[in-house]
Amino acid sequence: MTAEQFADRHIGPDPDDERRMLETVGYDSVDELMDAAIPEVIRWHGTLDLPAPASEREAIAELRALAARNTVAVSMIGLGYHGTHTPAVIRRNVLESPAWYTAYTPYQPEISQGRLEALLNFQSMVSELTALPVANASMLDEGTAAAEAMTLARRAGRSKSPVYVVDADTLPQTIAVITSRAEPLGIDVRVLDLGVDELPAEFFGLHLQYPGASGAVRDHAGLVEAAHAVGALVTVAADLLALTLLRPPGEIGVDIAAGTTQRFGVPMGFGGPHAGYLAVRAGLERMLPGRLVGVSRDADGNPAYRLALQTREQHIRREKATSNICTAQVLLAVMAGMYAVYHGPDGLRAIARRTHDMAARLAAGLRAVDGVEVVHDAFFDTVLARVPGRAEAVVADAAGRGVNLRLVDGDHVGISCDETTTAAHLRKVWDAFGVPAFDGAGGDALPDDLRRSSDFLTHPVFRSHHSETAMLRYLRRLSDFDYALDRGMIPLGSCTMKLNATTEMEAITWPEFAHLHPFAPESQTAGYRELIGQLEAWLAEVTGYDAVSVQPNAGSQGELAGLLAIRAYHRDRGEGHRDVCLIPSSAHGTNAASAVMAGMRVVVVACDADGNVDLVDLDAKIDKHRNALAAIMVTYPSTHGVYETGIAQLCAKVHDAGGQVYVDGANLNALVGFAKPGKFGADVSHLNLHKTFCIPHGGGGPGVGPVAVRAHLAPFLPGDPSGAHVDSRPAISAARYGSAGILPIPWAYLRMMGAEGLTRATGVAVLAANYVAARLRNHFPVLYAGNKGLVAHECILDLRPLTKATGVSVDDVAKRLIDYGFHAPTMSFPVAGTLMVEPTESEDLAELDRFCDAMIAIRAEIDKVGSGEWPAGDNPLANAPHTAAMVSGDEWSHPYPRSVGAYPGTVDRMAKYWPPVRRIDGAYGDRNLVCSCPSPEAFES
Repeated sequence: MTAEQFADRHIGPDPDDERRMLETVGYDSVDELMDAAIPEVIRWHGTLDLPAPASEREAIAELRALAARNTVAVSMIGLGYHGTHTPAVIRRNVLESPAWYTAYTPYQPEISQGRLEALLNFQSMVSELTALPVANASMLDEGTAAAEAMTLARRAGRSKSPVYVVDADTLPQTIAVITSRAEPLGIDVRVLDLGVDELPAEFFGLHLQYPGASGAVRDHAGLVEAAHAVGALVTVAADLLALTLLRPPGEIGVDIAAGTTQRFGVPMGFGGPHAGYLAVRAGLERMLPGRLVGVSRDADGNPAYRLALQTREQHIRREKATSNICTAQVLLAVMAGMYAVYHGPDGLRAIARRTHDMAARLAAGLRAVDGVEVVHDAFFDTVLARVPGRAEAVVADAAGRGVNLRLVDGDHVGISCDETTTAAHLRKVWDAFGVPAFDGAGGDALPDDLRRSSDFLTHPVFRSHHSETAMLRYLRRLSDFDYALDRGMIPLGSCTMKLNATTEMEAITWPEFAHLHPFAPESQTAGYRELIGQLEAWLAEVTGYDAVSVQPNAGSQGELAGLLAIRAYHRDRGEGHRDVCLIPSSAHGTNAASAVMAGMRVVVVACDADGNVDLVDLDAKIDKHRNALAAIMVTYPSTHGVYETGIAQLCAKVHDAGGQVYVDGANLNALVGFAKPGKFGADVSHLNLHKTFCIPHGGGGPGVGPVAVRAHLAPFLPGDPSGAHVDSRPAISAARYGSAGILPIPWAYLRMMGAEGLTRATGVAVLAANYVAARLRNHFPVLYAGNKGLVAHECILDLRPLTKATGVSVDDVAKRLIDYGFHAPTMSFPVAGTLMVEPTESEDLAELDRFCDAMIAIRAEIDKVGSGEWPAGDNPLANAPHTAAMVSGDEWSHPYPRSVGAYPGTVDRMAKYWPPVRRIDGAYGDRNLVCSCPSPEAFES
């Protein structure tokens, strides 16, 4: 390859580095290594049928051409997607900053205090706007948030009824997602016009939209009271901008609020990504799905942030988890929270007031002409106009003027205003309706008895950063607290923290991609649809499947989509009784949680002493459940970091029993170019585009989890949630193409890498993992290995013997790595007391050696504890991480020098990363749950 090819920029080791690494591992070439590592029964020896790799300049030019085929019209469609101004200081310093977008989920809180504070701001914003005490951070979109609210109500309510009532004035895509989630769980969703229809005698939950999809603002207090009278819980899907002016749900006794924060500075992006939200009343916080940031304390007693109540989540609770959600929308939640910080309560009120004034003036103009009826007197931002028999003509006329309106039916048109709406936009809408010149005022369409009187965003953080200088410095201060890929390697196993190249990121903020409404006319989205079609075709080629859907907006949702496809396939064949899903004991926690959500029963298959799926136990489980077997979910390579030799045999056994094979694509970075799941026996996989295909993790999202299937499952891929197409297939996300706004990233990666680059990346990723294993196995046992002692793209270091001998825990080692300038590997998954290391292909040899040297030095420190040179309770590992305040304090009573705590090994003193807090007491934070911004006094020393 020449220096002009992108693959040489993406892959860290150069040819000389590769030769040195191969010498250490004991192979002459990467191909020889891969031939030895991958079982021949699944090895694919062809060349991927992909376009020749484009240079970075060529890829940008092609993206420009695709973008030019999109038409950016003025969007007044509404339905939960609105135009918004992203403050430039937030766009440049969050969305476009690798310090924010390359970070991982904050499971290591000591090195994540910046984004944890940002997420706490988000939670506080949602909590105060909804007037509910606890909010999470975050959900995937409004539709999935509403569906999670439904299942939360089912878990928490005392009603035994299976009925869930949804107001007909709910966003249509939300109804589609709720209905899709409900069916496999045996929930009976009833969509009722609650302005006319009576509530049923018994139901467990009620969903209301506020304001309604039609724009109507109604007093829901009576419905809330009626629902509570029969033991039902009430969810309100609320517009947060409207809540700056309208009485919040919590003040009328609502149990749950759900929705989206998209209009808080996050572009529409043709459907996403956006941060959904979920807030609950007191007493429901331990049933919340997703991540919850709480305030705890560090070893010095100082306030510190961490993820709270993690035992609710799938990675611990598995099939008993509150949800399968893992990757959320952290980067977008940070943006939305910072939008509130930047504008403050007064600024948000002003934006809301201006938006409402535009809608009121629009309505006044429409009322001034015969033949147009404004249906609702009370509204916030959306006007529903009745034009008997003329709706299509009005919408077409407006489109010709560059404005998209919502065609409700043949007689009704919906028009939504937002913070980008101008007087010129209103003039175009009036022209489409035939309104002559109108210069009148609009008045006020908010009911007096529904006006908000309570304060919100009262914490100083929302009142202190309103100048750009202050905001810029606040964002810089928070990012300086954190460790992301811009600082160094993040060797997290099963996470694939590879390069997120700047060129890949460049197109996502272009208006032609960022500012399209997901329900825009197809004539305006040709470029997007071509890009998505190409991406789906390339992903199908890479994986060996026949069809791909990019709708799932996270890997967890891809799992659910794949399992629902299997379920629908069996039902279509008259075998709806097949409901058992076999899952190895080593599987990702999302697998079991997703299976339960798909209406399946989880049966666990054991692993043998070598970490492989125990084929004897598999036979026993198949025999026991043969007639009910629906599927097996298996990760390949395994979560133990091994290419299991029995995978083809496993697939055949399940197929012979009538089941389908789901191969979890989390570890696809070890297969691309060398093996195709769709060719070695799998029927369906989800792919993590935020792992293998370079979408950044964003501190915990966004992600995209496309589902890829063989031809017989293709008819059961996710359907269109908008209602624009006749479609009975389930909706997984609220938008047809999910988080379309970030699909230019994997498109660019695939386009620039080409077949040879992708294959080389896989080989180098496997080489890097085996290099780390070879350098460290004499210091830390490598727990599992496959053919010829080789691992796949990750390796598990077994600390259990050392812990037993010395008392030094895996947690101690993880925290000590911070002092050496590293993010810890994955802790205690899939085996407790171990570290799982995945270096990826993007780290060069110098960084790999720096990590290995740090681990070897830590082993020497452990030996000093074991020998008694350092006390078990007072040593550099037990006290890690060391802060600048600790090592520069007036007193030092520890049995090792300050320099050992501050600058261990060969740490570069000029480039030293200092954690802002010492080790955090997680148990204290769970016992004393605080999930909103603490007072400034809490941080006084």
